[in-house]
Amino acid sequence: MTIFVARTASRRSGVRGGVLTAHALWRLLVLAGIFGLFLLLIIGRLTTLALFESTRAFGATTTDYIPDRGDILDRNGVPLARTIQAYSIWVKPDKILGDKKQLAKELTAIFPDTPESSFYQKLTSKKQGYLRQRALPAEVRRVHDLGEIAIEFPREAERLYPQHELAAHAIGFLDRDGKGALGIERMLDAELRDPAKRGKPVSLAIDIRVQGALEIELARGMEDTDAKGAAGVILDAQTGEVLAMATLPAFDPNRPLFTKKTEQTLQPGSNLTDRIPIERQVNSVTNQVYELGSTFKPLTVAAALDAGSVRNLAIRYDATVPLEIGGFKIRDLHPTKRWLNVPETLVHSSNIVTARIADNLGPEGMAKMLRDIGFHEKPAIEIGERAKPIWPRNWGRITNMTVGYGHGIAVTPMHLANAYAAMVNGGIWRPATLIKVAGDRKHLERRVFSASTSARMRQLLRMIVVDGTGKNADAAGYRVGGKTGSAEKPSDGSYSRSLLVATFAAAFPMDNPRYVMVAMLDEPKGAAASGFQRTAGLTAAPIIKKTVTRIGPLLGIIPDIKRDVDVSELTPLLWTPKGGG
Repeated sequence: MTIFVARTASRRSGVRGGVLTAHALWRLLVLAGIFGLFLLLIIGRLTTLALFESTRAFGATTTDYIPDRGDILDRNGVPLARTIQAYSIWVKPDKILGDKKQLAKELTAIFPDTPESSFYQKLTSKKQGYLRQRALPAEVRRVHDLGEIAIEFPREAERLYPQHELAAHAIGFLDRDGKGALGIERMLDAELRDPAKRGKPVSLAIDIRVQGALEIELARGMEDTDAKGAAGVILDAQTGEVLAMATLPAFDPNRPLFTKKTEQTLQPGSNLTDRIPIERQVNSVTNQVYELGSTFKPLTVAAALDAGSVRNLAIRYDATVPLEIGGFKIRDLHPTKRWLNVPETLVHSSNIVTARIADNLGPEGMAKMLRDIGFHEKPAIEIGERAKPIWPRNWGRITNMTVGYGHGIAVTPMHLANAYAAMVNGGIWRPATLIKVAGDRKHLERRVFSASTSARMRQLLRMIVVDGTGKNADAAGYRVGGKTGSAEKPSDGSYSRSLLVATFAAAFPMDNPRYVMVAMLDEPKGAAASGFQRTAGLTAAPIIKKTVTRIGPLLGIIPDIKRDVDVSELTPLLWTPKGGG
């Protein structure tokens, strides 16, 4: 009996154990099924993304991630302007829960450049608006941590200029409506916003390395001479490409001014100390005209050579006394008080003899040359900020003589750079361009000087630097040639002897000219660095030398002190006092 009960209990226990095992297996199967179904859903979703949504999410046509406005690059691919998705900080004043005065104080702690009163005014306004645009992620995080639900952080497209002030006048900026307001941004606005070209960058001719060198040396020249301003341009004489174009003082296109009256910037809440005069946005290279003085003299000589009014460079002209015409006296800044030939005229920068050469050339010949090189119209370049030259109304004999040495006519530094390029490159005038040249531009060029005249001018320009007023521009091994120009500024109907525009127009290397450079200082003062002189030979010429030395290797020009322009046939024409010297 005992054995039977034990067996019966054992059977019941076995059955119960089997049932439990079956339940456990069933649960495992259910869990495995659920897990498998979940896994299938994940695999299915990934497959759907891969097969049907890859183009939208990851493909080459992901327009959702391409900015509406194309980038602007320098000639080597360095970004000059780029559209980014930036953070903004937006407030709805009527939704604010906390204490507005305390909130304004906390915001000023995060943004110390904005007064507390400015924030408080926005927090108590009846209108929604920006507390900040283009805020940094760290700043957004700190504002978010304040816990105010009325403050939002939208992402918005912002135009960023990573090089800041470099080439600002050439690049330009956008207005508040997102349209180009200056420079290339303005002129190529439609192309940069064209949906068909969405995301396609524009490559400029500018080399940001060369631009940086030019701006640094112009700034040093300004500082050394306490000048009011400075401007410069570097041009490829063979293509017309503008490798650098600078106006100083400059401005930051990330924070431009829109109106002189309000002086508001792109950065809301900016402190008044951050604001700059709107006049800094004026491009002095293309949109300001100047009487550029003696830099015109080589152009006058080149025109006379082409016209045949100068046939023999050895012929001398009277410079013993000032030239008096109709009660008007033409004088030399540094009188030689002797007869000068053409090379000596340029080496010593004689107004008197240049006026005589212009007189022999005649008004028609002078005007024709100046029209050929575009001095009667706005400079030929793709930006809208271009000034029309001041052209003489009545081109009489006296006017013709003064124009010959750069007075009575006003042009931009870009005009001068274009003219010098034509004078040294074989005689071909080409319009300047800020766009990187990719093809042939022969349809835009024209001959303005003969090849033989151009070759002669290369010799004469080199002699000016070696033996004349341009000695301080002589960068060893680079064969620099050029001409100084120190012109008194017009003031109250006459010329002010205390205000000068000092200019140096140069080209290098003169045995095979590739680059033209113009450097200009506006109202330089006599300082120790210039020997307390204001003339271009002591103020603008050193800028040329230092810049050429910096950019030459960048442009593939290796200095060679054993190589130079052959001027042996002209050297004997330079007068040497008895006993040497």
